[in-house]
Amino acid sequence: MAKQPEKKRQEDFGTEFEEKVLYINRCAKVVKGGRKFSFSALILVGDGQGHVGYGFAKANEVSDAIRKGSEAARKNIITIEMEGSTIPHEIYVEWDGAKLLLKPAPEGTGVVAGSKVRSVLELGGVKNVIAKSLGSNNPLNQVKATFKAILQLRNRELALAERRGA
Repeated sequence: MAKQPEKKRQEDFGTEFEEKVLYINRCAKVVKGGRKFSFSALILVGDGQGHVGYGFAKANEVSDAIRKGSEAARKNIITIEMEGSTIPHEIYVEWDGAKLLLKPAPEGTGVVAGSKVRSVLELGGVKNVIAKSLGSNNPLNQVKATFKAILQLRNRELALAERRGA
């Protein structure tokens, strides 16, 4: 079995990352004095050159949740295996209820995907890909499924050389 690529921090790349707030959820807890609100934020960071990460955080204020989420995202950056401006091969993954199909596309196609998957791929620097979300529309599960798919991508030449022991 091929080893998983290790997660890296922002400092390891030396490039400036773009930050995007994908989803903010407000949760209400009913207490004696009324309602107490808390917030969760799903944050995405990427440099558009093959590196992308996500963070999910909860806090009592929106700004705190976003700050904590972006810190978490910068700690969980992964590298996307690409072939030119697209992905090397077709892949189907399932994460919880989310099912995702990613297909390489010819030059000029663009990113044909739903909003959450599109954000991950665009911030990661993939220019031509076709994606279809077949299951859940939960934003966190869609993002996790996308990251699972990205981690399973393998470059053909490198994989072949690895199998041959070169």
